[in-house]
Amino acid sequence: MSLMRALIVEDELKMAGLLRRGLLEEGHAADVAGTGEDAIWMAQAHPYEAIVLDVMLPGLTGFETCRELRNAGVWAPVLMLTARDGVGDRVAGLDVGADDYLTKPFSFAELLARLRALVRRGSVERPTELAVGDLRLDPASRRGWRGDTEIALSPKEFALLETFMRRPGQVLSRLQLLEHAWDFAYEHRSNVVDVYVRYLREKIDRPFGTESIETVRGVGYRLRDAD
Repeated sequence: MSLMRALIVEDELKMAGLLRRGLLEEGHAADVAGTGEDAIWMAQAHPYEAIVLDVMLPGLTGFETCRELRNAGVWAPVLMLTARDGVGDRVAGLDVGADDYLTKPFSFAELLARLRALVRRGSVERPTELAVGDLRLDPASRRGWRGDTEIALSPKEFALLETFMRRPGQVLSRLQLLEHAWDFAYEHRSNVVDVYVRYLREKIDRPFGTESIETVRGVGYRLRDAD
């Protein structure tokens, strides 16, 4: 593994010191921030290859800090540390832009292995809010808007629209849409995709006089790219 510079965001001095010393002994560089506020300005000022972010912080929580980092255009991989093994925490962390999580107590060897994996993948731009033209979607809160108008979406409608918005301008087959928005209980010959595309058009297009979801005959559907 190539050497990296990591930012450790941890308010427990003993834990922060152990992590920093462990990384230094492996030949890496490591800085420490005791609050989310400090982490945000440090991450914008320095190009870190990875960020280790504790969930429980004074002031901004780890979740809020991660969201702010992504909103500020900081795309370094984030490994979140949580003292709670709840699925809700892990989901919340991933939804605000974290890349991986580790539950306390953990072994330093595992933390290092996870950081190695994240650094190999590199920084990937993954905004916490999806936007295509004036369509916006927030996967964390499960809310969507056309301009300033909020659109009420069912869970399946939301999943289908999210699939489109993560691939704007790309033609998606019915099978691809089924695989991303439905579970394997649905048979591939089902017309459920066509039905839900019609539902979506009634909510995101027709009331606004737009036609953003295009039918590509014989292939599938495409969300028109704003560009």
